[in-house]
Amino acid sequence: MCWSATADLVAGTGIAAVGVVCVARTRRVRDLPLAALPLLLGAHQIIESAIWRSGGGSGPAVLAWAVIALPLLPLWIPLGVLCAAPPRARRRLLVPLAAGIVTAALLAYCLATRPVSAVIRGHTLGYALDVPRSGPLVAGYLLATVGALLLSGDRLLRALGVLAAVGSVVCAALWRLEFVSTWCAFAALCSVVLLCRTRSGPAPGPVSPA
Repeated sequence: MCWSATADLVAGTGIAAVGVVCVARTRRVRDLPLAALPLLLGAHQIIESAIWRSGGGSGPAVLAWAVIALPLLPLWIPLGVLCAAPPRARRRLLVPLAAGIVTAALLAYCLATRPVSAVIRGHTLGYALDVPRSGPLVAGYLLATVGALLLSGDRLLRALGVLAAVGSVVCAALWRLEFVSTWCAFAALCSVVLLCRTRSGPAPGPVSPA
């Protein structure tokens, strides 16, 4: 989330461009889900720019935003980390993956059975979805996303996990104060870390399966 439609659009376009470079530089098929994550984050920001322009509400753009933020990310991230992780780390990554599957399933059920809406609050957008027992769901979400990165066994992914943990606290605090939303800057930083993880220069041949 950014603080205006223009900021969301500009940030989303830039983050998606980083995602294109990440995918182009990736040589192994199993690294593609993580390399494509900035593409997903960029699309998320661009969708939110449409929500800003429509004044919030509960239209298709709000639902698309919620689908990415709620059930998709807690499934995408641990699965991507599991695919990219070294063999020695894969067994412990089954825990955050299981948490992601359960969390994504419950959030998808809530989205399918309950309305979701967005409202402009100062320089932020607030989203409302009736989620029962939100505490365990938040814990499962953090275990699936931040936990998977911290347990990845990869130096840069662990650094991304620390960045995600700290950034989530700071961004959430600023959002609750309705001062300004900084999620787009956080998404941009995460995308740059993923860009650093990809190999510089294009692959010399087809993407290898290993």
